[in-house]
Amino acid sequence: MNTYMDEAQPLDTKTTRGADNPGYSGIETEAQLMDDEKPVKVAKVQEFLQSNNIAEDLPESQLTDIGSMVVEGYEADLKSREPWEKNVEKWMKLALQVCEKRTYPWKDASNVKYPLIATAAMQFAARAYPSLVPSDGRVVKCKTIGRDPDGQKAARAERLSIFMSYQVMEEMEEWEEEMDKLLLTLPIVGLAFKKTYFDPDRGRNKSCLVNPMNLVINYWAKSLEDAERITEILHHSKRKVKELQNKGVYRECDLSEPGQVKGDKQILEQQSMPNTDETTPYCILEQHCYLDLDDDGYAEPYIVTVEHSSQKVLRIVPCYLSETVLLNEEGDVIAIKPIQYYTKFSCIPNPDGSFYDIGFGHLLGPIDDSVNTLINQLIDAGSL
Repeated sequence: MNTYMDEAQPLDTKTTRGADNPGYSGIETEAQLMDDEKPVKVAKVQEFLQSNNIAEDLPESQLTDIGSMVVEGYEADLKSREPWEKNVEKWMKLALQVCEKRTYPWKDASNVKYPLIATAAMQFAARAYPSLVPSDGRVVKCKTIGRDPDGQKAARAERLSIFMSYQVMEEMEEWEEEMDKLLLTLPIVGLAFKKTYFDPDRGRNKSCLVNPMNLVINYWAKSLEDAERITEILHHSKRKVKELQNKGVYRECDLSEPGQVKGDKQILEQQSMPNTDETTPYCILEQHCYLDLDDDGYAEPYIVTVEHSSQKVLRIVPCYLSETVLLNEEGDVIAIKPIQYYTKFSCIPNPDGSFYDIGFGHLLGPIDDSVNTLINQLIDAGSL
């Protein structure tokens, strides 16, 4: 069976699935020992686990409804955080010292940008980095809980710490660099995300930085675990999309030209990506959401990949494993715990209780504006 999972593959723990078969998601817990009645009631859930792309088996009318639902949900979440996005744009301009041409009090007036936020962010990163990435490479440190008279727990914790630190620092080549980038983004914006998953192309676990502007969650969500939708914006060129279709990851379907829809253009401009080049990427929405595909009245967690402008569903895969399906004594599904691929890093919790935390942009932005104004007024006065 083709087990290619692209951006949506659970971590390879080398215990429940095995290092030789990283895509295996079969039943390896108590579900294996279910009686004759239970497998009948959860057969659909098991069947979905064995599918590489559930979208291939669904009727076009249902896929159209799912595609519309994904895009509408994404746009609703996007609208809920509009004020936050405007603030982030302003904070990033201050941090990056973007100089816009001034016409007041006269044309080409002084336009100095003092690096207050940038300096604060670098100071934060310089202090946080040694704590999170120690020089001895011991990134992971397991601790023992409970009595350990013979030291077996401590010995096992030491072995796990050494092995997992090796995985993070040596096997996951991008981890340290991505963490370095995260520690500069985090203090400015207030939060950042890392996506951790098994990459079948590289045959190893991967952990990459996700820009908070590219991960859309409702502003009033309590946490990643409680959010009804988590939508990541991916940018794939025509070549990349065709490659994924050739591999059987995405289903074959007709897509409109990338960047031709107003919404796509706005996304591309927001991400500072070219929207006139022949290599203009598609805006792909990879949404972790809940769908009731087995018509049992309970929506299960899935990862749905949709091309934004055409709203065409490219892929649907389960966002759960057999061991995360909770059954009652009769074998009915009563709950399913979704796999969480994203890790949220927070700076300062937002006093308004929202999901989006605050950072130096929020705290120092007005001060930075004032400093810039005072410096430029002094220089302009000197010029006069």
